[in-house]
Amino acid sequence: MLILLTGATGFLGRHLLDALVAAGHTVRAVHRSSPPPAAPSVQWVEADFNRDHTPEVWLPRLADVDAVINAAGILRETAGQRFESLHEHAPIALFQAAARAGVSRVIQISALGADADARTRYHLSKKRADDVLLSLPVTATVIQPSLVYGPGGASARMLQQWAALPLIPLPGHGGQPLQPVHIDDLTDAVRAVLDSAHPPARIAAVGPRALSLRDYLAALRQQMGLGKARFIVIPMPLAQAAVRLASHLPGSLADPDSLSMLNRGNTADAAPFASLLGRAPRTPAQFIRPDAASGERVQARLAVLLPLLRVSIALVWIVTGVVSLWVYPVADSLELLHRTGVPATLAPAMLIGAAGLDFALGAATLALRRRRLLWLIQIALIGVYTVIITAYLPEFWAHPYGPLLKNLPMLAAIWLLYQLEE
Repeated sequence: MLILLTGATGFLGRHLLDALVAAGHTVRAVHRSSPPPAAPSVQWVEADFNRDHTPEVWLPRLADVDAVINAAGILRETAGQRFESLHEHAPIALFQAAARAGVSRVIQISALGADADARTRYHLSKKRADDVLLSLPVTATVIQPSLVYGPGGASARMLQQWAALPLIPLPGHGGQPLQPVHIDDLTDAVRAVLDSAHPPARIAAVGPRALSLRDYLAALRQQMGLGKARFIVIPMPLAQAAVRLASHLPGSLADPDSLSMLNRGNTADAAPFASLLGRAPRTPAQFIRPDAASGERVQARLAVLLPLLRVSIALVWIVTGVVSLWVYPVADSLELLHRTGVPATLAPAMLIGAAGLDFALGAATLALRRRRLLWLIQIALIGVYTVIITAYLPEFWAHPYGPLLKNLPMLAAIWLLYQLEE
């Protein structure tokens, strides 16, 4: 088949693209900006779900296409990505174009919970596109996955980081029901729908049985080789306040809607999905391959420890600025500056400027999303300070509290953050 695949560069789309090509299909993969490198059996076409909201825009892209798979979607909105555009307007226009073009099969990757009981904007936006698709004169299947686990998945990464904490916080008592599905089972289901003569109109893509959030986190932790999970219960009002705060953090998946969807539950009858696959879907105990456990464990630990390291470095800069201006005797500071060759007339301005720079570096360490240049600036500044003090105040190397020696682990920590910066 020639298959048009949207969302081809996202988590679901990348795995679907590989699975479809491996099955011998030719894929017309939709991208938004510069296409990935060319590959056999893959035709890259440009489209933008933020503006392509009419069937006429999509019709030329559907020439000779046998099937359409919509795997485009977002978990949280940003200023440039809205649910209405990405989950409703663009997919509906694509589905209408597919019906007009005579496409034989359309598959929509929706979400479990996008149903009559939906309350969140995420679920409602998915539901509106699902309903339009199923009303069109085209053979269509809406696949509604539960939480999807797989390498590169944002939610999978978040849950593994959560499970790696020494003390795992649980909203409520962690009894929220989940039925996570492995990405390979989801891609196998898509291929089965493509091959089926009479595919189902709707299918819930879920694991073989439901389990609680507490049990799921414990299973992930055990597979990563991190030992027994220890939990702390967070009362729901406090959890709701925490996700409201977390929703303002860049890249965070936590917000009031995600907590609401978690509390609602995410389960369904697994029998139809198993029938479609022709086998039982994977259990969470099979999600992480034994040969990948070590790497997943390191990644999860780093994801927890690196933000802590970043905050500690920010505090070093900020506290240094506070001590320089308001704690350490100013006369002593000015004397030290004089000994390094700073004229007495410039010393007060130099002291204030240095403290202001410390404050700025600390604030930037907390606030900036891209910090590679910032790490290099900090390394250079610490290096310059160390050279100057070594030349003019060498006794600090013999100080019992080691003020200069502590620059060495500080430099190593900042270099580590630079190397691991996304």
